[in-house]
Amino acid sequence: MKQHMFFQKQKSTLLTIIVGILLVAILIVIPTGYEDALIYQGTERATATIIQVNNDAIKQSGLIQSGEQSCKMIIQNGIFKGREIEGVNFLSGSLEKDKIYKEGDKALVTISYESDHITSVVMSDHYRLNKELLLLAAFAVLLILIAGKNGLLAIFSFIITILTIWKILVPCYLKGYSPVWIGILITTVITAVIIYFVYGFDKRTVTAILGSLLGIFTTCILGMLFTDLFQINGAVMPNSESLLYSGFQHLDLTSIFMSSIFIGASGAMMDLSVDITSAVYEVVQKKPDINWKEAAKSGMNVGRAAMGTMTTTLLLAYSGGYITLLMVFMAQGTPIDHILNYKYVAAEVLDTVVGSFGLVTVAPFTALTAGYMLTSRKKMRNGQ
Repeated sequence: MKQHMFFQKQKSTLLTIIVGILLVAILIVIPTGYEDALIYQGTERATATIIQVNNDAIKQSGLIQSGEQSCKMIIQNGIFKGREIEGVNFLSGSLEKDKIYKEGDKALVTISYESDHITSVVMSDHYRLNKELLLLAAFAVLLILIAGKNGLLAIFSFIITILTIWKILVPCYLKGYSPVWIGILITTVITAVIIYFVYGFDKRTVTAILGSLLGIFTTCILGMLFTDLFQINGAVMPNSESLLYSGFQHLDLTSIFMSSIFIGASGAMMDLSVDITSAVYEVVQKKPDINWKEAAKSGMNVGRAAMGTMTTTLLLAYSGGYITLLMVFMAQGTPIDHILNYKYVAAEVLDTVVGSFGLVTVAPFTALTAGYMLTSRKKMRNGQ
């Protein structure tokens, strides 16, 4: 019997891995429709090693640097591999966007050319892709070493989520489809796929998905309601106005902001739902004769303990990128009532509190669903 169960688990794991590989392959080949942007037609993108820099044209004014930096480079790949070129790094006086190169650095460059003649070279930024891949590979290896097959499946979930957002969600938004409905659909699919990778074809999968979706729908409705009540528009999102000035005036930025609220909180909701489902399942496995009310109560106790940390997780996740803004407010002595009234601060409050509403609804619903789904149906009929 044990051997049969072992082979069943191995078969289920193999099937899940195959599903993961197929989903990744399908998402990779799906075109976004924006691969051939006009600004990159007739160009070659490559990496180049900087062999000499000239900083004579850079003007220094305190912390601000403006002017231009000339760089001699050797192209490392592409059709012009091995050729020495000269590029100009323009400085706008923005510490956030400007970069300074030195000898030995690698840069990502965009080369405009006609036939075999290079007409211009734009230095995009330092080349970081190799280091990013190294970091991701180290993370994947550590995850697999510690979590085993569950770690491998978590990597599939990670890749599928990234590809789904990049290949489906973002193109749909750019094409003007309803951000809220598309966001709900994509979030539902991602939730189902990720939880499937955790449990496989199992009652626990259905339980955790239902619990997560209730929180997501609650967050969606409250987000739409309070975005209007707070009088917040989507322009509070970074780089959102750049989209409008790039030929996408048709975009509904406010609806995109609304969808970002429940998409951003969906991960924490999935986490809580899976925790409660797993806890109830373990209780039922250890005590098969438990009735649904006791099982649901156990799940709710787990939910109560987790809710406090989960809401704090949301707060830290949303506010972590705004530390310098808070420092500016404090340095200027801005009153707290003024701070909370600013549009971009109110937007973060909305994100955090509405997401926490979703978490609060996930706990009882998942506990009740788990109590019903994971205990004996016969006991349910007998009212035990």
